[in-house]
Amino acid sequence: MNVLANYPPTEELQAIDSAHHLHPFSHANELASKGPRVITSAKGVWLKDSNGEEIIDGMAGLWCVNIGYGRDELADAAARQMRELPYYNTFFKTTTVPALMLAKKLAELAPAHMNQVFFASGGSDANDTNIRLVRTYWAEKGQPERNVIISRWNAYHGSTIGGTSLGGMKAMHGQGGLPIPGIEFIDQPNWWAEGGDTKPEDFGLERARQLEEKIKEIGPEKVAAFIAEPIQGAGGVIVPPDTYWPEIQRIVKKYGILLIADEVICGFGRTGNWFGSETVGIEPDIMTIAKGLSSGYAPIGGSIVSDEVAEVLRDTEFNHGYTYSGHPVSCAVALENLRILEEEGIVDTVRDVTAPYLKEKWEALADHPLVGEAKIVGMMASVALTPDKATRATFAAESGTAGFICRDRCFANNVIMRSVGDRMIIAPPLSITCEEIDILIARATKSLDEAYEKLKADGLLVAAS
Repeated sequence: MNVLANYPPTEELQAIDSAHHLHPFSHANELASKGPRVITSAKGVWLKDSNGEEIIDGMAGLWCVNIGYGRDELADAAARQMRELPYYNTFFKTTTVPALMLAKKLAELAPAHMNQVFFASGGSDANDTNIRLVRTYWAEKGQPERNVIISRWNAYHGSTIGGTSLGGMKAMHGQGGLPIPGIEFIDQPNWWAEGGDTKPEDFGLERARQLEEKIKEIGPEKVAAFIAEPIQGAGGVIVPPDTYWPEIQRIVKKYGILLIADEVICGFGRTGNWFGSETVGIEPDIMTIAKGLSSGYAPIGGSIVSDEVAEVLRDTEFNHGYTYSGHPVSCAVALENLRILEEEGIVDTVRDVTAPYLKEKWEALADHPLVGEAKIVGMMASVALTPDKATRATFAAESGTAGFICRDRCFANNVIMRSVGDRMIIAPPLSITCEEIDILIARATKSLDEAYEKLKADGLLVAAS
């Protein structure tokens, strides 16, 4: 009997969920009091829940469903591979055709100096791999003391012990005794929230130069790498000033440290290029990949490494790996996903058609009385909520209050937008059409209107003193 064929009513499903399912990043009692929304099917950019409501997914699942939902080609690829070779490992001098062919394809898509891939199950454990990679790299070069990795406050690099440690989210550090030793932080390039009276271009340089100051403070001989997302995703779609990344690139070259570009969100077309590194003009030594690699249809991640790093690692046995490194089914699905992205010209369409259209519509939201700034790169965008545009004020209420209210109105209006503090963010499937963008913007605007009225009615449109 297929227990999923005829599922029970929503209330029963919610009761089962509450009794047995622990959710990520959720307060169990709060979730149980309202009951989760049960998603039952999806097609294109549209979700359907157990009550038959249709919802436009402005977040592509978790930033990952780049080609949209319901592509039979990926299901067929998984089924074929499951019948032929459902699993084998890549340990002990073995490989599989899907794993080696996916590595080859990724080398074709990546920058010319990056031709080797280490596979993981997702972005979090790929960043764990990166900690081991860079420390092993320096040890093999006779500099084992170079083991410090510098990251940024409010960065997100996963939720494993290593990934959380690399990330700069203090609430996550507060659980589990993190970060691990050897991780240091500099400030994020968030001009809206932290720039004060400084011009954006000067602020970008100041925040980038914190990296050089931190390297000097630690000692250049002890620093292994700097890790950052080209565009911060989970931190609130923070778009750095144009001066930021060129200065970062100069600094890492000057001190000879490795640059890790976390492409988990930015990769595979999200910014209008195959990789966010291309969009911001940097040359990483390692790129973390996941999410859009398979459009979320199968769990897979990895680290694409430069030829120079790979050459050093060839001289040692890298005592690291996962049961599902290069899982043949996930690799087969990822290959089919990349074929669709490439052959259907989805990345080109994002760059040339839909992203410019979304940009025009999204930036117009800055005229809304609740919105202070509207930022967008490709198909990832954010608006900062504020009680006072002129001063870029924060709310007197606890951070996130306005964001939660706006998120709830979005949910009620059948559009998925995420709140990060008092920023609202989107990252829709790359397959979204201009007509669907109009629907998304209309529902987002309605939700902002309703959030503004509720904040005003509740006396929350008050700036922090």
